[in-house]
Amino acid sequence: MVASARDAYEQAGVTDPRAEIAMAEVHDCFTPTELVLMEDLGFSERGRAWKDVLDGVFDLEGELPVNPDGGLKAFGHPVGATGLRMMFEAWLQLRGEAPPERTIKSVASGRKLAVTHNLGGVPGQCVSFLSVVGG
Repeated sequence: MVASARDAYEQAGVTDPRAEIAMAEVHDCFTPTELVLMEDLGFSERGRAWKDVLDGVFDLEGELPVNPDGGLKAFGHPVGATGLRMMFEAWLQLRGEAPPERTIKSVASGRKLAVTHNLGGVPGQCVSFLSVVGG
């Protein structure tokens, strides 16, 4: 995952993901997975994601909202449709068209990029996909 993030950020010209990304939709299949992803995506320093969660960094009104629509499990983990749902949420948020109950503040503060992350497979044969959208 770290290599995927590094490559995607390089292609998008992102040098400081935590400061430049407005929001992220990540594959939160398990609670610990989301914590690891916050670190792998460069949103938290290694070993600090749990503290950032407690500090509200990834909340709707936080510095870098993650899964403002509730994430993968909130939608019943729709295999195949998950990536499209993530892109749609990023599109709504970046255009300022998300419903009021889940509108994030980071876009209003000038951030114009979103990250979507998806993964799948079995241990040892996993595929990871990361996209940086917006601009």
